Amino acid sequence: MAQKREPFPVLVIGTGAMAGLFGGRLAARGHPVTFLGRWREGVEALRRQGLRLVELDGREQRFPVRATTQPEEVPPHRFALILVKAWQTEDAIARLQPTLAPDGVALTLLNGIGPQERFQTALGRERVAIGVTTAGAILMEPGRVMAAGPGEVIVGQHPRVKPLLDALAYAGFPVQEVEDVRSVLWGKLLINVAINPFGALLGVPNGALREDPAALLFMRRAVEEVLRVVEALGISLPFEDPWGKVLEVLDRAAANRNSMLQDLERGAPTEIDALCGAVVRYARQVGLHAPMNETLLEMVTARAQKVF
Repeated sequence: MAQKREPFPVLVIGTGAMAGLFGGRLAARGHPVTFLGRWREGVEALRRQGLRLVELDGREQRFPVRATTQPEEVPPHRFALILVKAWQTEDAIARLQPTLAPDGVALTLLNGIGPQERFQTALGRERVAIGVTTAGAILMEPGRVMAAGPGEVIVGQHPRVKPLLDALAYAGFPVQEVEDVRSVLWGKLLINVAINPFGALLGVPNGALREDPAALLFMRRAVEEVLRVVEALGISLPFEDPWGKVLEVLDRAAANRNSMLQDLERGAPTEIDALCGAVVRYARQVGLHAPMNETLLEMVTARAQKVF
């Protein structure tokens, strides 16, 4: 574990599962954590009972935190974590603009591709660091989160972000800085595209996909489309065997019901546009077609709208 550092305030944009996991672990290390989000029930639970975190070993702890839906109640912070769904990007930007200090930095840990550029455009590249995380979490009830598996934080190099990365490392997240963050973003997108829409549409955990030959066939087609787009863009992925990596994730997290499936089950919007939608858009930009991803985009969108 990383060396202990003097705690400092951290602003967490979001009140869902991942926000709770990161905010809870930082609070456990003494950081004053403030949650800023739009979900009133979640904010009220955090105010009443604090953040309740169930760790991988079954231990449950409660940490006092601040929580609000009102940006005007939050003083400017030098360090912020953005842990929202891709479709919440514009709302998160509106909340961050008055609450991120001029010399501060916000670290995006989002799924998909596209929202990261929106944050940089709105807030300035000097105030936005881009990263991904392979950690998982499940929202058990408002204000109560369960860690769903180990995972690391991978962040593109940024001159302001090191104190926050040190804090995350001390909070128990393996942290890695990389020169080419695009590689990591596309690597995670490939895995999400391969797994999330299929688990969501079939209503099954990862392990069931591993045992379904038909699902594996179409999953592989979706991956092949991503690989063609990545090659056309000149991006090197962070792993040598993309399909093998997908199978590894299915095996390692066999019991996991992916986040897109959880979104559909609770009637929430999904991140399909930032995943398969991004593949379709980038494919068009480089003169390619991505019919499998386009079909998945249409099917998940229709399912979310309760068309079938």
